[in-house]
Order: sequence, then C-alpha cells, then structure tokens
Amino acid sequence: MRGTVLYGSKDIRFEEVPEPKIEKMTDAIIRLAVSCVCGSDLWPYRGIQSVTEPTPMGHEYCGYVEEVGSTVKSVKPGQFVVGSFAMSDNTCPHCRLGYQSSCQQREWVSRAQAPYMRVALADGTLVPTADLPSKGMLPSLLAASDVLGTGWFAADAANVKKGSTVVVVGDGAVGLLAVLSAKQMGAERIIAMSRHEARQKLAREFGATDIVAERSDAGIARIKELTNGIGADSVLECVGTQEAMQQAIQSARPGGFVSYVGVPHGVELDGQQTFFSHVHLHGGPAPVRRYLPALIDLIVKDKIQPGRVFDLDIPLEQVAEGYAAMDERRAIKALLRP
Repeated sequence: MRGTVLYGSKDIRFEEVPEPKIEKMTDAIIRLAVSCVCGSDLWPYRGIQSVTEPTPMGHEYCGYVEEVGSTVKSVKPGQFVVGSFAMSDNTCPHCRLGYQSSCQQREWVSRAQAPYMRVALADGTLVPTADLPSKGMLPSLLAASDVLGTGWFAADAANVKKGSTVVVVGDGAVGLLAVLSAKQMGAERIIAMSRHEARQKLAREFGATDIVAERSDAGIARIKELTNGIGADSVLECVGTQEAMQQAIQSARPGGFVSYVGVPHGVELDGQQTFFSHVHLHGGPAPVRRYLPALIDLIVKDKIQPGRVFDLDIPLEQVAEGYAAMDERRAIKALLRP
C-alpha cells in the first residue's frame, strides 16, 4: 500500500510503505475511513522540528476494525472506532486519573495518513460507535480523535465554566474547537484572537462573542480593554510559540487559569513574571481518550459539528497539497480520503 512519508523540510511523499500487521496480542488493524493533516505536522514539515530519517506521518484517525489480536475484547472486526493519538491501556494509575496521554505503556500514533494502520493497546485506545456512522458524520468523528479532544482539554484545563470570560489564543483547528468547547461548557464571553476573516467567521459560528486581531502587547492591551482592565478568567493557548504563551499569561486575571495545548517550540517562562502573575498553568498532550465517549455522543446526536474545521477535502494521494495549503494558510485543515 501507499502512505505518507516526510523526508525533510517541505519534502512530503506518498509512496509504498509496508502494510500493517498484528504485532502483539493487544493490537488492532484499522481501515481508515478518513484521515487528515494536523497543525502539529507542520512543525517538522517546515523544518522547525528536525527530521533525521524518512518518517511516516499521521496521528488522527477513525475507521473500521479489520482484525484484532487474540486478547482484544472491547472491539471486533466490522465496528467503527475512534481513537486517540496517544495509545494507552486505560488501566494504569495515570489513565485512571484521566491522563491517558501519560499512560505507563503509552505509544504515539503514526502512519495514519494511509489506507490502513495498526493501533496498539486497542482495548484501551479505541472507542466504538453504537452504529456505523453516515459519511457526513465522518469529518466530525475524525476531529474527535485529536483537534476536538485537544480543544476540549484546553477548555477543561483552563477551568472554563458557566459564566466565564474566556480568551482563545490561536485560530487553527484546535483554537477554533477550543472556542466550540468553551461554548459547550457555558462560557458567557469568548474572545477569539484571529487575523483571518474566514477563521473569524467560523469562530463566531462556534460561539465567539468578540474577535481580537492584535497580537503581542497590543493584543494583551486589547484584552484588558475588553475586560475593564481585569483580564480573562480562562485563557486557552493553542499555538505553542513564545509569543502565544506570553500573550496568554498576560491576558489572564490574577487567579485566572491558563491552559497550553499547542506543542511548545522555543517557549521559555520568566520565573519572576509567572510568579507575580498569580495564574494557574496546566497543559500538555491532551488526554483525548478521557473525553472520547462524551464527544462521540455529542457528535452522533448532532449537538456539535466539529468537522466544519475541514475546509479542504482531497484524495489521500494528494496529501502533499494538503500540507502546502495548511502551511500557506490557504486551508484551516485538510481532510484526506483514502
């Protein structure tokens, strides 16, 4: 079969790769219904994160179970499943506390930008749907496997609750779905930081009440202006840069909560500044598995449509165009159809 492999900066190829096989009794083989390009894939694609050898790509997935290992009990061939980018047993002490992305047996998903993939720890990682979903539901279920789950964690980790004033830093798919998540959690005011008209429009449709186009000090000043000099109750950092992190911390009120779910690159915190800001900080790789059952339920009941973040729909074999379009900000998120 053919799959996506990154060779270096801007060098993405769709080429022959080995077909996945059951390697352990706890594995499952999935036939992908749809897959996609993630914003975090752009770090190595842009050369910001080094690539030392050809690297199979893709960590967002949903699809049909083709085969399972001999000990797998929770899923069976023919079922439709959604899983997390962090494969977990869902039974270790960290998993039981809801941090499956720090599972003691954790493995990271790769090779999902292909027709088939192997999922380790299938019993703990995969969540089956009650029925086979319609084709129209596939993009939203795919979003649950990462960007929705990550946006939901951003809102949860930042203590978003009914009546909150929330700021979302970042207008990629995760940031937009953090807006949707904050709305679902009852936030009264949601300020989305975005300079791009199409993304601003979608942010408003997902629940944003205000848009701030300014960045850095000007963006912080605008947030303070909108909150009468106080700052936000919750700030969700969904980018992973130094500028975004500083903007997030300084936009929060004393005693406020800042979550950070953008994979950090070059981020350093000033100890004195952070100490005197009096903010709560919580983040990391999102424990998507914690939220999957509830998110799938919301999607199946048509209460949310996170799949709207996919604004480019192309065949898997055109994956290089998906990367280029997202890199050049011509697309928010590229959906790939095997």
